Amino acid sequence: MARILIVEKEGASRNTLQHLLEREGHDVVQASGLEDARLQHPADFALVICDSELAGEHADPILRASRPTPVLLLADNPSLHAAISCLKAGAADYLPKPFDQQAFARSVRDALSLPRQGAPSAAPPPPQAHAGTANKPVEMIGHCRAMQQVYTRIRKVAPADVTVLVLGESGTGKELVARAIHRQSERHQAPLICVNCAAIPETLIESELFGHEKGAFTGATSSRTGLIEAADGGTLFLDEIGELPLDAQARLLRVLQEGEIRRVGAIETRYVDIRLIAATHRNLHQLSASGEFRLDLYYRLNVMEIDLPPLRERGDDVLELAEHLLAGIARKHGRDGMRLSQRARQEIHHYAWPGNVRELENALERGVILAERRIIAPEDLGLRTPSGQPLQAAPTATADPVPPSTAQAPKTAGKGAAKGAMKGSMKGTARDASPEMASAPATGKPATNQQDMGQPPPADTPRSGLSVVGDAGEEEDLSLEDYFQHFVLEHQDHMSETELARRLGISRKNLWERRQRLGIPRRKGRRSSPAN
Repeated sequence: MARILIVEKEGASRNTLQHLLEREGHDVVQASGLEDARLQHPADFALVICDSELAGEHADPILRASRPTPVLLLADNPSLHAAISCLKAGAADYLPKPFDQQAFARSVRDALSLPRQGAPSAAPPPPQAHAGTANKPVEMIGHCRAMQQVYTRIRKVAPADVTVLVLGESGTGKELVARAIHRQSERHQAPLICVNCAAIPETLIESELFGHEKGAFTGATSSRTGLIEAADGGTLFLDEIGELPLDAQARLLRVLQEGEIRRVGAIETRYVDIRLIAATHRNLHQLSASGEFRLDLYYRLNVMEIDLPPLRERGDDVLELAEHLLAGIARKHGRDGMRLSQRARQEIHHYAWPGNVRELENALERGVILAERRIIAPEDLGLRTPSGQPLQAAPTATADPVPPSTAQAPKTAGKGAAKGAMKGSMKGTARDASPEMASAPATGKPATNQQDMGQPPPADTPRSGLSVVGDAGEEEDLSLEDYFQHFVLEHQDHMSETELARRLGISRKNLWERRQRLGIPRRKGRRSSPAN
């Protein structure tokens, strides 16, 4: 894949980063400081990942030494002022520690896709999700065949200064397509004006679009520039154009044919140079046949057509979208680290999503708010059937196979931890399990016969944090590594390393090794370990 240089003062952090990058197929070289990094010739690498404390003031030293290689900065003590200064100086990205692994991997991909100034440009990668280069739509996520066709059409249409008609159900992201076309067009430095025709009252639509003169109607106390005139030299995006009244359609047709507008109440004609992108969820050809939409305007609009697929036809894209949206929503509500349970992922994957991405975003926000802990259960999403009834969770018979990390507990974990983490997944299936995998509390004590038979433990049995989502039963969805990561992140702020290891039933050495392997850094200012 790519050669990446890691500049980090702590050896454990370097090893963690190296493990994450090598898992993505990259070739990694380590450096313990700025001088060591200079000896490695950072400009010869595809990417430099540097601790902000080693990067120098405003990151200028590492940026100069690495140019034209992009530099990604990691900050132990992040601040908004430092982030702005470093990004203005030319850093590709600025991430706080501890960082989310998915966000880190996304930042690495984005940094590697940036053009290297002064270096020969490589062949452009295939258009896909979260990129801001000239060949990829910004903020668009998805890898299914239908979306790849959309990306290709955007790339071909954007440089051509023609009218574009974007079709798709409500909530599929038609405005994102318009923004991507504008950013990749020759007009990208001029304004993009977005107008929702359905949101403007019919009596005001002409005044909003074309402007008006003082005294043109009651309440017009001054002249006003219309939105079409405001978009002069740039792009005008008319969403839900099928809701435009017939009188306004006739005036819009004149704009497209002659580039002329006349404000309401004005005599003189003004000329504008705009590119029009229109969008609708309705069938304009059928509306034309019924007289609700002008046929000549339809043909004028339909020079290039982009058809967005509904979310239910995008396969695994829905899960990728859900993860991306969940990260942003969790940050918005101050609940970083939220994740979907396995059953919630199944429900999201199989749901029809009549409201498309907008409905998905609302469901995830509902889940973030309602979830008791850091894992979102299906009932937290609040999805409903077309009849309005709550959507039932997917039957267990269709559940995904148990991950290998759950079925085979690592030997280094200790029997107590393996038994404790496996308790939820063994309920109801104890007869098929080997005796050594029977349920037991995380204290490492043997399980009782009652627990071996899959029945719930007595009320006074310590659970050691295994009920990670309350009583919703979501502990069944956690692999051993998932449980370990959740437990450590949940309790490391108020437990010492010795206490964490004891509660997990492992040694401190095994706890440290797992932290490195899973990329879970130790928090600064943690409690000191009590004496044994």
